[in-house]
Amino acid sequence: MRSASLDGLLIADFGRVLAGPYATMLLADLGADVVKIERAGVGDDTRQWGPPWVGDESTYFQSVNRNKRSFAWDLRDPADLQQARELVARADVVVENFLPGTMDRLGLGYDAVREINPDVVYCSVTGFGGENNLPGYDLLIQAVGGLMSITGPEPGVPTKVGVAVVDIITGLHAAVGILAALRHRDRTGEGQRVEVNLLSSLLSALANQTSGYVGAGVVPQAMGNRHPSIAPYEVFRTGDRPLVLAVGNNRQFASLVEVLGVPELAGDERYATNTQRVAHREQLVRDITAALSAGSADEWFEKLTAQGVPCGPLNDIADAVALAERLGLNPVVEIDDPRRDRPVRQVANPIRLSATPASYRSAPPRLGEDTPAVSTC
Repeated sequence: MRSASLDGLLIADFGRVLAGPYATMLLADLGADVVKIERAGVGDDTRQWGPPWVGDESTYFQSVNRNKRSFAWDLRDPADLQQARELVARADVVVENFLPGTMDRLGLGYDAVREINPDVVYCSVTGFGGENNLPGYDLLIQAVGGLMSITGPEPGVPTKVGVAVVDIITGLHAAVGILAALRHRDRTGEGQRVEVNLLSSLLSALANQTSGYVGAGVVPQAMGNRHPSIAPYEVFRTGDRPLVLAVGNNRQFASLVEVLGVPELAGDERYATNTQRVAHREQLVRDITAALSAGSADEWFEKLTAQGVPCGPLNDIADAVALAERLGLNPVVEIDDPRRDRPVRQVANPIRLSATPASYRSAPPRLGEDTPAVSTC
C-alpha cells in the first residue's frame, strides 16, 4: 500500500456534530490517525440523528466519521480525563468545538495542553469566535450571518440552504488552518493555535455578496435563482421541465441565441454586454423563455452543451450521483467491514492526489469500540 500524505500524524478529535468531524475526516482520508473522543454511553449527537438509517446506524453520523477510532470516555471521571490528557500529550493535532471555556475547565485547553505538548497544533471551532459563549448551530448562523436574507424566492421570504453548508465551509477552513500550522511546525518546530468560527467562515464564503456591501455599500437581497451580477444566469422553463442557464460572457451569449434560433438577440443593444443584459433582465428572460419553449430540457441541454453554453437540467441527489458516475468521477466508495453484514457505502473524498491518494481504511466506528482498557492510548 502506498504511503499517505499524513501518515504518522495523530489527531485527538474532540469535535462533535459536523464542522469539526468533517475537518478531521478529510485529514483521516489523507492518512492521519484520528481518535474520536465521544461521551460514554451517548456518543456524538449525530449518532441519534435519523432517519435515514442503515440498520441501527445514522447515515448523518456515517457521513463524516470514517477512518476514525472511537474512544468513549466520561471526561467528568478522573480516570477517563487522565486518559484524555495522556492522549493529547502525544497528539500532533487536537481539535475541539465545545463552547468556549469548556476545554479549559477540563484542563484540556490550549494553554494546558501546550505545557505538556509544546509543539501541538490545537484547533478550536466555535460559533462566534473568541469567548463569545453562544451556541453555533448551522441554521442559526445562516440566519444571523445573512445567508438566509439572500436565499429564497424573493425578499421577505428567508430560506435556509438545504444542507448545513456553514458547518461544511467551516470544517474546510479548519482543515486548511491545521495543514498550514503543520507546515509551519515542519519548518520551525513551533506549534500554534488555530481558531475558526462559523460566522466569520460564512461571511468569507459569501464572497461577492459580502464584498458588494463592504466595498460598495450595497446590501444584497434574495433574488430566487437569479444572480445579482450576471444574466442570463437562472432557471428557465422549457417545453417540458426546467433548465439552468449560466451564461457568463458575450461569446457564450452569442452561442446561446444562435442555438435557440434567435441570433438577432446578439446584436440587440440591450443585450450587447453583460451589464446591459442585467439592466434589461426581465425582457431578456421573456425572449429566452419563448425560444426555449420550442424544445425539451434534454434537447436543449444536448445542443447547447455541444456549443459550449453552460447549462443543465435540475437534478435531484440521485440524478446528481448518477451524473458523477457517468462522468467517471467515482463518487461512491464501499468500505468492507467485518463488523457489519454489508459494505458501508460512502461519498468519496473529492480531493484527487496523484502520489498519495485518499484511502478508505475503515468504516465509521461503533461507539467506543476502540476505547483502551488502560492508559495505553
